Amino acid sequence: MSLVVGVGLRSGTPYAELAAAVASAVQDVPGHIRLLVTLTGRESEPALRQLADHLHAQLRTFTAAELSAQPAPTPSAQVAHLKHTPSVAEAAVLATGAELLLPKHKTPNTTVAVGRRVPANGYEVQDREVVQRVIAQRRDVRRGFLDVPIDDDALMRVLEAAHRAPSVGLSQPWDFLLIRDIATRRKVHELASRQRDAFARSLPEQRRQKFDGLKIEAILDTPLNIAVTCDPGRGGRHVLGRHADPRTTWFSAAIAIQNLWLAARAEGIGVGWVSFFGPDEVAQVLGLPPHVELVGYLCVGYVDQFAPAPELIRSGWAERRPLSWAVHYDEWGHRDTSIVDDAEHAAQNAVRATGQRIHVIVGGDTTDLRQQESLVIDLGTTRPDHDFGVLWRPARTPAEAEEYGVEIARDLALQGAGHLHIQLAADDPKAKALAEGLRAGASASGLRQSGA
Repeated sequence: MSLVVGVGLRSGTPYAELAAAVASAVQDVPGHIRLLVTLTGRESEPALRQLADHLHAQLRTFTAAELSAQPAPTPSAQVAHLKHTPSVAEAAVLATGAELLLPKHKTPNTTVAVGRRVPANGYEVQDREVVQRVIAQRRDVRRGFLDVPIDDDALMRVLEAAHRAPSVGLSQPWDFLLIRDIATRRKVHELASRQRDAFARSLPEQRRQKFDGLKIEAILDTPLNIAVTCDPGRGGRHVLGRHADPRTTWFSAAIAIQNLWLAARAEGIGVGWVSFFGPDEVAQVLGLPPHVELVGYLCVGYVDQFAPAPELIRSGWAERRPLSWAVHYDEWGHRDTSIVDDAEHAAQNAVRATGQRIHVIVGGDTTDLRQQESLVIDLGTTRPDHDFGVLWRPARTPAEAEEYGVEIARDLALQGAGHLHIQLAADDPKAKALAEGLRAGASASGLRQSGA
């Protein structure tokens, strides 16, 4: 339980007296003190600051006017005369929104009150289930669109949900370009078709055959396309929170798209995000001004059904990562279970996988990417030039390198790998450990292995 301690104290109060008063007040109250609160001006008292440091608690103040507005149960005329508020300790607890547990504990120089921070109410069970169902049943839709216009009221509800998205500094960098014109959509479709063909040519033969059965867009199949854009400079120079990480502007636009997607699902409207084109090419077709960037291009319309699972899972193109692989505690790599131990356990019941052969070169460089099936793992300390054929894994220890190897192999299996050919191109402990992890991850996933 998170506790709030309100403190009223005289100037020069000894630390020992204050610490003993607080300890006595909370001795029968379970929980941890997270917040100390007092009257503005008292935060400079050495005893109070020392106590906050000792407890690792935040120190917060309220003005006399803010405190006097609180319905303190035991007001004092003397305190009101001296401090212009009938209560300090009790009122400070109430001012945080906490529930008051102990109204007043006094010593010669201090007054202490204790409160409990109560979490905001969540939804009722049935409402939580609805939220979780909408999230679980959201689909990136490519097929089954109906030739039915989208109801204007429903469309505005969807766009309103997108426009409610959180954004860095409330800059709201997004705009929504609604595209119904068929000639414009044909131009965008042509761009996507060219990129689809280019991607297909980059694939190894076995992977290309599986890709040929996938539908990557529905630009001409839906009554509406929506281009979601981002103005990186919106709000000017001093947008709150953006200065340290400008990427938050684009993150904000992406969150708006997610809001749009979920709201559309609730309306029975399908959405498919198309990424098979260069954003600058599409921007030119759409006549976007140079300062505006395309973030997402969406195909939107009513559908005959929402599939029970994403198409990439149903087609066998890829599978989801387990949540347990993605959750770390306090420090990177600290999971509920060791990913290496988990792989060793999984290997005992692994089912033989079928799929793409990948030539994994541990410690190689980009000169090893001549073959489409090659994948280089770079363990150097300097980030290599961006290339999806190179995985940069600057492991700090051999144990971490082994974990990376396990994770890489299992992720490749989720992306359709069936055979790993492992080549060790560097003779050092980290490279050897990563190769060992690759072998363990391959065994856990039922992948065939060859090489080092």
